[in-house]
Amino acid sequence: MISGSEVGRRVAQHAAVIDAAKEAGVAQLAYTGILGGPEADFELAAEHRATEELVLASGLPYTFLRNGWYTENHTGNLAPVLAHGAVLSNAGEGRVASAARADYAAAAAAVVAGEGHLGKAYELSGDVAWSFAEYAAAVAAASGQEIAYHPVTPEAHLAVLTGAGVPAPFAEILVDVDLAVERGRLAGTSGDLARLIGRPTTPMARTVTEAVAAVRSAG
Repeated sequence: MISGSEVGRRVAQHAAVIDAAKEAGVAQLAYTGILGGPEADFELAAEHRATEELVLASGLPYTFLRNGWYTENHTGNLAPVLAHGAVLSNAGEGRVASAARADYAAAAAAVVAGEGHLGKAYELSGDVAWSFAEYAAAVAAASGQEIAYHPVTPEAHLAVLTGAGVPAPFAEILVDVDLAVERGRLAGTSGDLARLIGRPTTPMARTVTEAVAAVRSAG
C-alpha cells in the first residue's frame, strides 16, 4: 500500500485499502509510511501514524516500510534554485538522510517478494545525512554555477513559498518539515535501506547531477 498523495484525505483512503485487504484475506500488507513511525512528531507524519494504527488494529500480517526523505523532493525544485543561485530552507544546520525514490522502490520490492519480513518495521533512509549547505555545494558542482545556502526563518520561508504560488496549506507543511529536519527527525541512518536492497543507497550528489542535466536538457 503506497501512501496516498492527497494530504489531509489519506487516512480515509488508506482505511478503504486496509478494509479491502482484510476482506480479501491478503497474506501480507506492506505500507510505505514515514521515518520514525509513531515517534515522528511533525504534521506530515500524522496520517502515517494513524494509518499504522489502523493496520495494527486490522490484525493483518504487515510490514511497515518507514520511508525517509526522497532526494527528489529537493531536486524536483532545481529550476528556481539554478535561476536564483540560492537554496532556501528554515532547517538551519539540520541534516537529511535522503535516498533516491528508486532505492525505496527496490526495498519495497524486496520485502513483498522475499520472506521473513512479517511483523517488522524498517526505518528506511540514505546512508549519509547531508546539510543544506552541502546540498547547495552539490548543485554548484553539478551546474558549474555559484549556489549559496540561505537559511531563513520559518515566516520568511512561508512567505517565499506562498509568493511563488505554493498553496498556503502545503507551504505550511513544507516549513514544518524543515523544522523537523532542524530537530534531527529525518537524519537517522539505520542502514535498513541498504541492507534490504543489497547495496549502498544512491548518493545525494548523484541524484543532483542527474537532475541538473535533466533541467538543462529540458530548457
